[in-house]
Amino acid sequence: MQSLLTSFQNKRYPGQFWLMVAGMLISTIGASMIWPFLMVYVSGQLNLPLMVVSSLMTINSAAGLVSSLIVGPIIDRLGRKWAMVISLGLLGGMYLLYTQAHTYAAFAALMVLSGAINPLYRVGADAMVADLIPEDKRLDAYAIMRMSNNLGVAVGPALGGFIASSSYTVAFLSAATGMVTYSLLLTFFARETLPARLPETNQAAPTRERFGGYNIIFKDRPFMGFIFALILGQMCATMVWVLMAVYLKANFGILEREFGWIASTNAIMVVTLQVYVTNITKRYPSLPVLAVGVLLYAVSMFMISLSTGFWGFWVSMVVLTFGELTLVPTANAYTARRAPAHMRGRYMSIFGLTWGISHGVGAVLGGLLNDTLGPIFIWIGAGIIALVGFAFLLYLIRVERREAQTAVPLT
Repeated sequence: MQSLLTSFQNKRYPGQFWLMVAGMLISTIGASMIWPFLMVYVSGQLNLPLMVVSSLMTINSAAGLVSSLIVGPIIDRLGRKWAMVISLGLLGGMYLLYTQAHTYAAFAALMVLSGAINPLYRVGADAMVADLIPEDKRLDAYAIMRMSNNLGVAVGPALGGFIASSSYTVAFLSAATGMVTYSLLLTFFARETLPARLPETNQAAPTRERFGGYNIIFKDRPFMGFIFALILGQMCATMVWVLMAVYLKANFGILEREFGWIASTNAIMVVTLQVYVTNITKRYPSLPVLAVGVLLYAVSMFMISLSTGFWGFWVSMVVLTFGELTLVPTANAYTARRAPAHMRGRYMSIFGLTWGISHGVGAVLGGLLNDTLGPIFIWIGAGIIALVGFAFLLYLIRVERREAQTAVPLT
């Protein structure tokens, strides 16, 4: 713990970064009291097959995908702060409206709205961190943000599991309160960080940037290959966080309060181990580190398929978390490093698509595997998908090394 505190002190991050860290903690404590149990709540309200219920996540993700492509250019031109403020405030309202939904159509409408609103905060926050923090400190900065998020998750699901067992309304109200509180902190204490565009950049942009500038990103083949592999890996995490609580309750009698402790294990590990893992992973090139993270995801999925009791599922979560510790901050920093300053919002938008696509496809695919082949095939299928992502990253590593060997040195 002493080395952890020393690491924080030596970074000398700006005050606004620490404001974001504090706001992340507050909002996540509230939100994580409900999100691991959302599908349990919806399933109880609708009494429909799991594939139908999980399709709501696909609807949410589809709205997020469209929104991400729209908000990237907006955030690059108009700024980060107010996009984040508006997103957090509206998301707080969405949590309150969930308590009034009782039909599939009502839940679908809320999923569309929340899916469209969420990228405003996510893209804005990722871009703001890249604006505030120099490149040599970004990997650690993204790791600290994750620690704040997961400290909230360490508290939220364990507390939320008990509260949701008796009153989902209170859990939704807690989520709304956290979101609105963070929104107010940004409103009164944050400044805009949008980098000034150079005059020559403004003059050249209309001829270079088509389709909102995304044509430039799509031509960045190493980055797009990384995006594809990351989507496959993140589908595993999606299935765990969306379907695992339902799977454990329906098949093994493990209730929300018990799954809350499994979810909290993930958060506690991130809080206590993220800095140490990051200090190791930042010594190596990004792609091999990402490959190790995806491989650990695959191992975790196969472990879930073989588990039958609380401790087996708990160990599976431990393995998944080590993959997350390895993968996520490295992926954030890799994206920020590849993005030109005036295109950070758009690069972060494409990066954000990995969560949206994996969330939508993973949730409905898991439900389909459950309903057609059986519950265990959720995790077997997820493991196979992660192995494909791991193999693709190995291919990208070989391509990167081949290009480095054939590069002509400058004289």
